[in-house]
Amino acid sequence: MEQDYSKLNAILNSYKGRKGILIPMLQEVQNELGYLSRDTMKYVANFMQIPAAEIYGVATFYSMFRLKPQGKHIVRVCKGTACHVSDADGIKTALIEALKLPDGENTTPDMLFTLMEVACLGCCSLAPVIMIDDTTFGKLVPEMIPGILEKFHF
Repeated sequence: MEQDYSKLNAILNSYKGRKGILIPMLQEVQNELGYLSRDTMKYVANFMQIPAAEIYGVATFYSMFRLKPQGKHIVRVCKGTACHVSDADGIKTALIEALKLPDGENTTPDMLFTLMEVACLGCCSLAPVIMIDDTTFGKLVPEMIPGILEKFHF
């Protein structure tokens, strides 16, 4: 697959010669491309004349970086204490089943949904909680999950 590097080059050139720019530069690259692929990280390393392992180390250390493409809709499952004791695991299982996620994968094959666990969504009084994109759903039971997901199949 041939990649158009014109947008990537524009981003990299805007940071050229500046110090302490690796993280903000990688964030901007990810915002443009959606994630940091292996080829992209190698390209950035060559451009910056640093080892690719350094780019990979930063990208894997910080949770804000994604190494795989994400779905159109991001589903966040709260795993905070209030949600945990209110069956967040049951909600996550219902999501995996409803999304038909393959073992070990967090994005549906059609690239419509990506499932992520988060430490806390800050909606403890609504536990258990999920957030799909910017919409919060609380006081959930597993049986509610298929109907909620159906609202995002467009």
